[in-house]
Amino acid sequence: MKYKNVVFDYGNVIGRFDGRYMLGQFCESEKDCSLLAPIIYARWQELDKGTVSYDEYVENIVSSVPARLEDTVRSFFRGWPDCITPIRETQELIDELHAEGVPMYLLSNAPTYFAEWASGSEVLKKFRGGVFSAPLKMAKPDPAIYRYLFETYSLNPEESFFIDDLEANVEAGRALGMEGIIYTGDTSKVKAALGMI
Repeated sequence: MKYKNVVFDYGNVIGRFDGRYMLGQFCESEKDCSLLAPIIYARWQELDKGTVSYDEYVENIVSSVPARLEDTVRSFFRGWPDCITPIRETQELIDELHAEGVPMYLLSNAPTYFAEWASGSEVLKKFRGGVFSAPLKMAKPDPAIYRYLFETYSLNPEESFFIDDLEANVEAGRALGMEGIIYTGDTSKVKAALGMI
């Protein structure tokens, strides 16, 4: 291992965040899904940044959709985290790193609702700690959230490696001294970068 610590993003690294798929689990038709998707996801970044409360966001959406879809919207906002499917290859990598005693941390943009939901997840029990964006009211690629992670867990950026699916987020980590890789689902590339193979 080239690095002392490994930092993971959650969405599309640990679990697949597919907005259309998740919404489709609550809609009765493709037409309803097409109507709701742009409304529900238009300001999702505000949820990630914590600049709007989760309940307020939900009520704003409910008030802007046809009455027949109000229950669909409420059901979605209660249940979408359960529709994030685990990415098997990443789970295997996490298990391998955990078995080797490598400290793992989470750095994820996510709404407060998801942060609360994920705190009890089995996979995160293998992590030494984690940072979710919304409770802190800051989000990647803002350097402040990376510094918060480093300071909170006493991590040296040069000894840490970051796995994220977005180039801007990886580059922000690099600018602070933390090397990383854009995750595409190929864990062999991640292992090579970590010096595991």
